[in-house]
Amino acid sequence: MNERILELAIKAREYAESKPDIYQVAYDKKFAELIVRECADIASINQHQYEPTGLYVLKHFGVTND
Repeated sequence: MNERILELAIKAREYAESKPDIYQVAYDKKFAELIVRECADIASINQHQYEPTGLYVLKHFGVTND
C-alpha cells in the first residue's frame, strides 16, 4: 500500500475515534470520502495530459497491473 493511502487511513481513523459509538461506519465513510476526493483532485490536475486520467490515479496510489 502506498504512503498516501496510509495517510488517508490515519486521517479516517482519527475522525472515527471521535465517534466511538459508530466507529466502523464513520471510519469506512470517511476513508472512502478521502479517497474519492484525492482521485477527483488528481483527475482535475491531470485532465489535459496525454495519458488517461485513470492512469494518473493508479500511479498516484501505487497500483500497478502486475
